[in-house]
Amino acid sequence: MTAVPARPERAELDEILAGLDGRRLVVCGTDADLAAVLLRLLRTGVVEAVLVGYVPSSASSAVARLWDLPTAPSTAADIALRGEPDRVPLVRDDSGGVLVGLGVVRPLDGVVYCDDEVVLRGRASRLEVAPDRALGLVVRVVRGGLLRRRVRQAAGRAVQLGCRPTGVWRDGVAGRTTDRWTWYRHAENWRLVRG
Repeated sequence: MTAVPARPERAELDEILAGLDGRRLVVCGTDADLAAVLLRLLRTGVVEAVLVGYVPSSASSAVARLWDLPTAPSTAADIALRGEPDRVPLVRDDSGGVLVGLGVVRPLDGVVYCDDEVVLRGRASRLEVAPDRALGLVVRVVRGGLLRRRVRQAAGRAVQLGCRPTGVWRDGVAGRTTDRWTWYRHAENWRLVRG
């Protein structure tokens, strides 16, 4: 077991990844920590070769919800160490990052495409993007408030948006303010240990 800082970078991970020698890697932390590790696996060209177990540090983990992983630490650790891997889609973005659980853009005033389908033209309180086994990702556009909330959903290989400057969050971490963004399914999957 090797402790690394939150959202580890190249310097903290390269030595650990070089020493794996076919063994599985278990990430204990947040969804953003897992995304940082997967980004390094992607950049070193071994994202499909390494088995990755995940022990979420929070019961509200979007990754745990998405892939039916336990959030109780002892159960999650047992599955991460002994479970069987499953190939799951890797979602990337046009700024060089990866998305493993939930991406959020809010508020939104612009146009959003999921593949060739227009899923928003106008305003929405938020847009959510998550990996999806079937096509790669799913996008949900949420309009209105508590009393008149409307949700539109679409699935595809890519989501593109052009909008007035707004905030983007990846796996719980605030990103930059932007007026355009793209999430898309990467050609390779990653190997998540699920049970």
